[in-house]
Amino acid sequence: MSVYKVLGLMSGTSLDGLDIAYCHIWKEDGKWSFSIKETAEIDYSDEMREYLKNAIHLSEEEHEQLHKDYGIWLGQQSKIFIDELDEEVDFIASHGHTSHHRPKESITFQLGDGQLLANTSGKQVVCDFRTKDVSLKGQGAPLVPIGDKLLFRAYDFCLNLGGISNISFDKSGERIAYDIGLANMPLNYITHKMGLAYDKDGKLARSGKLDHTLLQRLNNLEYYGLPYPKSTGYEWFTSEIVPMIEASQISNEDLLHTFIHHNCEQIALSVHKHKNNSNSDNKLLATGGGALNTFFMDTLQDKLGSSIEVVVPNKTLIAYKEALVFTLMGVLRLEGKTNVLKSVTGATSDSCSGEVFFPETN
Repeated sequence: MSVYKVLGLMSGTSLDGLDIAYCHIWKEDGKWSFSIKETAEIDYSDEMREYLKNAIHLSEEEHEQLHKDYGIWLGQQSKIFIDELDEEVDFIASHGHTSHHRPKESITFQLGDGQLLANTSGKQVVCDFRTKDVSLKGQGAPLVPIGDKLLFRAYDFCLNLGGISNISFDKSGERIAYDIGLANMPLNYITHKMGLAYDKDGKLARSGKLDHTLLQRLNNLEYYGLPYPKSTGYEWFTSEIVPMIEASQISNEDLLHTFIHHNCEQIALSVHKHKNNSNSDNKLLATGGGALNTFFMDTLQDKLGSSIEVVVPNKTLIAYKEALVFTLMGVLRLEGKTNVLKSVTGATSDSCSGEVFFPETN
């Protein structure tokens, strides 16, 4: 049995920082398994966070420079991690950071130049997992469901709560997944205005009150009525949600409270629409930063009711599941196997996606 030893890199829309996960991936009796060996979270400097946040507004030349700078930075962080790890690393699988995502216009871009990442880290790199799917008329997202299907078979639903919320599940023998809508992006936006990185355990949100007018406006957003496959991102947040927050006259605590209720209502609508009625004991695996917010989890369980059990795993899996899945996607890419599912993205075909780079020797 061969074991792949892979470094996974993930940067999400919430701009918390870079997640690094050193994972072992192997196949036994026809089933994929994993072990997360070591992890690290590298906080972005204020300068880097602003640089990434404003990437969408940069000129073509400035954007290309950021792509290169970020690729070098990813390589530097990887090299530091690998040197301290003192373990064998076969290759790096990098999600990069999404700067543009408008699949209807055939546009998606992951920052982090793969060649410069390989040169700086000294390791083979697999990256840019979205572009091929978008070229096949897919959404290029979400990508994590291949990991849900192959690594987390015990759960009826896999919910990820990063900047946005996305869900995946099996339906009629196919994996279905899509971006539900909001998760941490509005929460972090509000807490940053308060001078806080985040709302620890959701204590501020728990102390707030529900604003029914804002809740109704959020629930009426056009995106929620769109059929899947669908995906969204930072552009939607800045154009549709930020103006609502800025125009609001209610307290920050009430804003946080209302957004969590909104998030959970939309998640519950999606889950109940697709739950397996023949199995009264459906299980939902919740990961991503939102799963650490106890008020978020309590509210979600309340909205879902007793027929769906919300399972919150250990903190390592909560925080690093996406980085883990990209290590699997890298392995599948190198094995020439499907790693992006058309049933998820709406593409014309499944694909084996990702670009491969080797360190250049002078």
